[in-house]
Amino acid sequence: MLKGSKVGLRARHEDDIPILRTELYDDVVNSSRAGSRPWRPITPGSKDSRLVVDDNEQGHVPFSVVELDGGTLIGTATLWGIDNHHRSAHIGLGLLPSARGKGYGTDVVAVLCHYGFVVRGLQRLQIETLSDNAAMLRSAERNGFVREGVLRSSAWVMGEFLDQVLLGLLVQEWKSASKG
Repeated sequence: MLKGSKVGLRARHEDDIPILRTELYDDVVNSSRAGSRPWRPITPGSKDSRLVVDDNEQGHVPFSVVELDGGTLIGTATLWGIDNHHRSAHIGLGLLPSARGKGYGTDVVAVLCHYGFVVRGLQRLQIETLSDNAAMLRSAERNGFVREGVLRSSAWVMGEFLDQVLLGLLVQEWKSASKG
């Protein structure tokens, strides 16, 4: 398990799946805001990639997020779009409603940075998030991510186009911030 100050990132367990399905993916509005595809229900027992991990998929590393105090499942975290040639990847996370607003997101981003830069040897990490997702923007910026641009009207969410903010962090910036 990878550990931060508040959270741990571990492999997905079979008993995580019903909780994630009910509390994250069955929430149409939040799933629509977080996903890059239109929301659709996930059938219990399906092998949908949003829930079930394919250990052979090298470009996508999903984690379950747990509280260090007690080990309670509180969400998901992912390093995705891993490009081994350019040594870059994207990060994403989703917290259960009961875990939001407690500083877990900032810690999840920190642990994903450690995984990407130290464990995987990447050069760049990137985040795309909706421009009104203040919690994700705050978590990213607290970890040193820099706003690099706005993708205007690039996300179709619940009947309207929304802007996305593109944030990036380079390994040397992360190392410099970690020393200070």
